Amino acid sequence: MSDSSPVRPAGAPVLDVWCELQCPDCRGALDDLRALRARYGDRLELRLRHFPLEKHKHAFAAAQAVEEAFEQGQGWAYVEAVLGRVEELDRRGEALLVEVARELGLDAEEFDTALIDGRHILIVDADQAEGKAIGVTGTPTYVIGGERLDGGKSQEGLRERVEEIADRLLADSRG
Repeated sequence: MSDSSPVRPAGAPVLDVWCELQCPDCRGALDDLRALRARYGDRLELRLRHFPLEKHKHAFAAAQAVEEAFEQGQGWAYVEAVLGRVEELDRRGEALLVEVARELGLDAEEFDTALIDGRHILIVDADQAEGKAIGVTGTPTYVIGGERLDGGKSQEGLRERVEEIADRLLADSRG
């Protein structure tokens, strides 16, 4: 996943967040993700990974739209904006995805074109395949330091567990 954020220090731990934008549980995880970004800044690389679930008919298009948002430099803002409107996405689908892009000042026409031409499908497919290969079954699921933490059933204590692992990895990298 490309993000226009600054270059991360070599060896920064990576937190992969397997997510989909039509998932109410992923919306619930936003506060944890904000807190992790605030606590670690560029010392922890937060990567959004796509895992659209079949039960959510607009999740695959939303994943493609997120890739376009990252390409236009507003990936996380877009993720937060769409997750904040999960129910509306369920009702309105792609029209909402383009509307959110416009609201964020992104090139909405380019979003529309990207959804039509499928330029980001391979990234979404690759993420989904990798997720399945490592045992992701629902969203959100976190992977850090080789550990998979499933937030789809309960997010209770997950941020604390991610922080424990991140702190250990950061301490180990300092030698």
